Amino acid sequence: MTDLRNQRRMAASLLKCGANRVWMDHDRLDEIAKAVTKGDIRVLINGKAIKSRQIIGISSGRKKFVAKQKEKGRRRGHGSRKGAKFARLPKKERWMRTIRPIRSYLRTLRDEKQIDKSIYRKYYRKAKGGEFRSKHHLKTHLVSDGILKEVKQ
Repeated sequence: MTDLRNQRRMAASLLKCGANRVWMDHDRLDEIAKAVTKGDIRVLINGKAIKSRQIIGISSGRKKFVAKQKEKGRRRGHGSRKGAKFARLPKKERWMRTIRPIRSYLRTLRDEKQIDKSIYRKYYRKAKGGEFRSKHHLKTHLVSDGILKEVKQ
């Protein structure tokens, strides 16, 4: 077996890859051994006697599958949780999700003249105090107090 370290080094510099990624055709090793200059190596590369191997990477198929499952809301059970309850969904975030629909509903009622300013203010303050769990809870309060006639779904 002839020493092809020089040829491998030159081929690596021409192919712009590492020496370990240089592939040489076993049937044409004697021809490769005779190549002394970079020009000779270039001819062999064009003649497909020397090639660069593909970069070996890590498949991202499993990662993509897990990402798709998480997008669907899977993999969120007790065994997958790492943070505390309010680290995963902060209290402020939860509050914002509750108060924004309540306030917007009160605004629409006021703008549609279903409630007057004083009632709007009163219920706005109650909402700020955390009296209502949800928009539906607010609606039931308004109906029970006789302010609204019925709850529209």
